[in-house]
Amino acid sequence: MSHFSMGGRKEEEESSDSDHRIKRRKPNPALNGGPKASPAGASPAPVKPNSFAARMMAKMGHVEGQGLGASGKGRLAPIDVQQRPQGAGLGAVKEKTKQAKEEEKREAAFRGEVLEDSEEEAKKRKKRLKEKRMTGISGAGTTPSKPKTKYRTAREIEAAADGLEVPNVLKSIIDATGSETKLLNGAAGLMTSYSTMVPSETEAEKIARRARRDLEAFAEEWETLSERKKYFELQESQMASEIVEEEDESRKVEDIIGVVQDLQGMSFETSGAESLISAWEEVTAKLEAMQLAYEGDIEGSALQEIAVATIHPLFKLAMADWEPLQKPIHLVPYLQRLSHILCIRPPSTDTQLALQDGVSYSKPQSKSTTAYETMLYTLWLPPVRSAITNDWDPHDPTALLALITSWQPLLPAFILTSLVDNLIVQRLTTALQAWSPQRTSKKHRNSSNQQPPHTYIFAWLPYLSSYHTSPTSSTGLLSTLRQKLKSILSTYPIEKPPPTGLTAWQPILTTTLTHILTRHLLPRLSAHLSTNLIIDPSDQDLTPLTQVLAWTSALFSASTTAHLLAAELFPKWHQTLHLWLTSAPNYDEIRQWFLWWKEQIPEEVRGHEVVEREWNRGLEMIGLALDLGDDVAGNLPPPPPLSSTTTNTNKLPTTIEPPMQKKEMLPETTFRDVVEDWCGAQSLLFVPLREADPGSGMPLFRITASASGGGRGRFSQGDVLWARGRGRGRVLACGVG
Repeated sequence: MSHFSMGGRKEEEESSDSDHRIKRRKPNPALNGGPKASPAGASPAPVKPNSFAARMMAKMGHVEGQGLGASGKGRLAPIDVQQRPQGAGLGAVKEKTKQAKEEEKREAAFRGEVLEDSEEEAKKRKKRLKEKRMTGISGAGTTPSKPKTKYRTAREIEAAADGLEVPNVLKSIIDATGSETKLLNGAAGLMTSYSTMVPSETEAEKIARRARRDLEAFAEEWETLSERKKYFELQESQMASEIVEEEDESRKVEDIIGVVQDLQGMSFETSGAESLISAWEEVTAKLEAMQLAYEGDIEGSALQEIAVATIHPLFKLAMADWEPLQKPIHLVPYLQRLSHILCIRPPSTDTQLALQDGVSYSKPQSKSTTAYETMLYTLWLPPVRSAITNDWDPHDPTALLALITSWQPLLPAFILTSLVDNLIVQRLTTALQAWSPQRTSKKHRNSSNQQPPHTYIFAWLPYLSSYHTSPTSSTGLLSTLRQKLKSILSTYPIEKPPPTGLTAWQPILTTTLTHILTRHLLPRLSAHLSTNLIIDPSDQDLTPLTQVLAWTSALFSASTTAHLLAAELFPKWHQTLHLWLTSAPNYDEIRQWFLWWKEQIPEEVRGHEVVEREWNRGLEMIGLALDLGDDVAGNLPPPPPLSSTTTNTNKLPTTIEPPMQKKEMLPETTFRDVVEDWCGAQSLLFVPLREADPGSGMPLFRITASASGGGRGRFSQGDVLWARGRGRGRVLACGVG
C-alpha cells in the first residue's frame, strides 16, 4: 500500500531514507501487540542465560542471583513497569510495584536503615491529625475554637485581692459559676430562672453584668495600688538606711574635721634637727591614731590627702638638706608607720586581683598619681637624682644600694623604674665602657677603670629589666658588656696575665661567653704559639707557652688546651725531635729532654688523649730510630710538614746542639711582620680568620678598626698583599698605605 502525503516526492524520499532506521527500531510493547507490562505484584520474566545481555553482563563480572555493582548491592531484577488503565491520570493507582518496594527495602537494609511503606506513613499521618482534632489542637486547614469565658464569683475576687472588702450588696447580685445564670437574693435565697423568661437579656442581668465588670475593675485597681504600696514601702526602707549611712558618714566627717583642726593647731619648732625629729614623732602619732580609727574607710576617702597635706611641710624641710648617700634610711621609719593611710603599695603589687560576684579580675592601674606619689616625685626624686649624677661612684654600689633597698617598699613603680633605667644603668654603662684592664702605667695603676665590672654590676642585676639581663638581647647592659669583652680580648696583650673576673660572667652569659672566647681569644693564642714559640733543646725559652697556659688554664677547658697544643706545639716538637734523631743523637739526652717536656705541660692537659697520642708518636719515632741504628739519618721518616697557617718555619733551628750550650738566633723579618707593625702604628687590628684562600691556599686575615668586624679578607704571598674582591673568586693586589 502506497503512502501519500501533501509533501509529495520529498516526503517519499525522507521515508525511504529512514526505512533502515525504522526496521532496526524495536516496537514499544505498551503500544503494539508485543509483550505487555507485567501487572501489579507480578515478577518480571527471567533473563535467558544464553542471551546477548546475559553474556555481556557475565563478561563484566556479574553473577546471576546477585545485585549489580562491584559490591553486589545493586538491583536484583530489571525495573518493572506497571500499566495504568486507559484514561487514568497520575495518582489513580499505586505507581510502585511490589518488586520496586522490596528493592527499596533491601537497599535501605544495606545502609543500616529501616524503610517504611508509604501506605503505613499515610496511616500514621491520618492518626496524628485525628488526635490533634480530639485534643482541640488546630490542625492544618481547621478554624481555632473560641476560648470559653471564665467568670469568678465575688468571693473569689475578694480572696484574690488581698485586703479588698466587697460589700454584701454586690455579693448578692450574680453568681455565674454554674451552667445556668443564677440570680442571688439575700432574702429569698437562690432563685432559678423560669423557662417562661424571654431569651433576651433582662434588666436584672444587665445590672448584674455591670456590677461584675465594676467589681473586676475595682479588683484590678486594688492589686495595682497594692503593688505600688509595696514599692513605696521598700523605697522608704532604703531611704531610711541611706539616711542612717549619711548620718554615720556625717559623724565621721565631723570627727575628721576635728582631727584636722587639731592638726592645724599644732606648732612645730623646726629650727634644729632634734626639733624636726620631735615634730615628725608627734605628727606620726596623731596620724597613726587616725589610721587606726578609720582603718576600713581610707580607700576612696580624703584621708590620704589629709595625711599628705599634714606631713608635706615637714617632708619638704627634711628634703632640703638631705644627703641621700650618707643618710639612706632618713624618714623611712615614719613613712612605714603611715603606709596604710598614705596608701603605699610596693611596686610588685600595683596590679592586684579583686573579687566581684565570685569572679576575680585585675584592678586597672590609676592613670593619675596620688598625692603621696606626687610628693615623692616633686620633693624626694630631685635630691636623689642629683646624688646619683654628681656624687655616686658606680664602682662602689654600697651606698646607693642601701638607699634603693631602704626606699623600695615606699616608692611607686614609675619612680623606681626611672631611677634604675635612666640614671643607674646610664652610669653603669659609662663605667663599663671606660673599663681598660690593659693599662699598667703608674698613672693608671690605681685607677677604678681597671676594676672588674662584675664587682659593681652583679649587685644591680635584681633591679634591672629583662632586656638588660638577657645574654642574647641586642640592647641593654649585657649587650654593652659583650661588645667590651670582644674588644678587650681582641687587643689585650697575650704577654700579660688575663684580666681578672672574666670567669665570673659564666653563670650569666653562659654559652655566649664561651663563643666570645673561642671567636676572639683562641685564634690569638694559637697565633702567639705559632709565632713566638721555638723548640730549641740547647736554649729552650718557655715564655710563650707559659703565657698561653696562663690564659687557657683560667678561661678554657683541658680539652681545648690539649687541642691547641696538638695544633701549635707538637708539630714543632716532632720536627725538632726528628732533626735531633738524624744528627748523631745522644739518646740519654733525648730521654731527659722528653721527660722534661712532659713536666712542663699541666697535669690535667698532660693526660688528655690528644696529648697522649702526641707523646706516643714521639716514642714511636725514637724507637724506630733505635731500630735503624747508623742508618737513621737517611731512613727515618720525617713527621708531617708544618702548616704555614700555624708555624713560621724560618724560626726553627737548623741544627741541634747540646742542651747546655746557648746559641743566639736572630729571627728573620717577614712581610707579614711588616704588615702587623704597620697595623699597630695605625691603631688597626690584625685579625687572623682561621681560614685559607680557596685559590692560593694562603691563610686569610682581616685588617679592621673595629673588633666586632668589618674589612675584607686579605692574604700575603711573597711581598704582595692581596685582598678578596666583591666578585666570587676575585682577588686584587693592594697596599698597606
